[in-house]
Amino acid sequence: MSSTAVVLKFLMEKNSINALHGQVTVGILVLQDCAVGLLFALLPILSGASGLLHGVASMTKSLVLLISFLGILSILSRTCVPWFLKLMISLSSQTNELYQLAAVAFCLLFAWCSDKLGLSLELGSFAAGVMISTTDLAQHTLEQIEPIRNLFAALFLASIGMLINVHFLWNHVDILLAAVILVITIKTFIVSIVVKGFGYNNKTSLLVGMSLAQIGEFAFVLLSRASSIHLIEGKLYLLLLGTTALSLVTTPLLFKMIPAVVHLGVLLRWFSVDSNQVEVHVHLN
Repeated sequence: MSSTAVVLKFLMEKNSINALHGQVTVGILVLQDCAVGLLFALLPILSGASGLLHGVASMTKSLVLLISFLGILSILSRTCVPWFLKLMISLSSQTNELYQLAAVAFCLLFAWCSDKLGLSLELGSFAAGVMISTTDLAQHTLEQIEPIRNLFAALFLASIGMLINVHFLWNHVDILLAAVILVITIKTFIVSIVVKGFGYNNKTSLLVGMSLAQIGEFAFVLLSRASSIHLIEGKLYLLLLGTTALSLVTTPLLFKMIPAVVHLGVLLRWFSVDSNQVEVHVHLN
């Protein structure tokens, strides 16, 4: 799984959300977040803690909850959300702080609901953002919460750093670096091939592959759960934590490398020349 929070942040900074590769990347991230509940249901089966029948029933329950949750949010986005945002604007006519707090509270509420249903925090918060984007106040809301976004991003990266056992990772730095390089290479290759298989051009496929090359932050939760049921233990757990964290830290570097990699002369002979080249060039530069 890749990091929804980190990838979306850099896509927005590069103004690439509306580009072809940005739309494909966001779609894959949404599907990954939707699968989180199913992965939680799968862990007890892998550990042997529950039978196959119980595991299938748990996965079916997660799927039903997911469909129901998204259905309810779809209805709310057409009825209650526009009314709520307009109400907040009318109440915060003299100051923007109330509207900012309301927007953040709105996202936190649906993230909490999603988590309590056994889905993921990321799915709930992302769905809340999508609900706001369907209203006429989407651009106004984005402008209001932009100063807060960087604060949350800093807290997110700080929380990742707190999970790391520096002494252990330093003693196994060779294995750690090899694992990160292997993960980034394999994920980039596999994602690029899959996207290409759906009919997208080679350049778009590579852009999507590099954007999703890291391991997502939700891996920390899955690893913690897997460790608690003794599916993984000891050094492997710490190494996987370190690999996940380092792959997230390398994401800014990967996004900086994308224009250089895409425009390498050797690769350009392999890439097809079409209208998407102009689109990607504009959004990356």
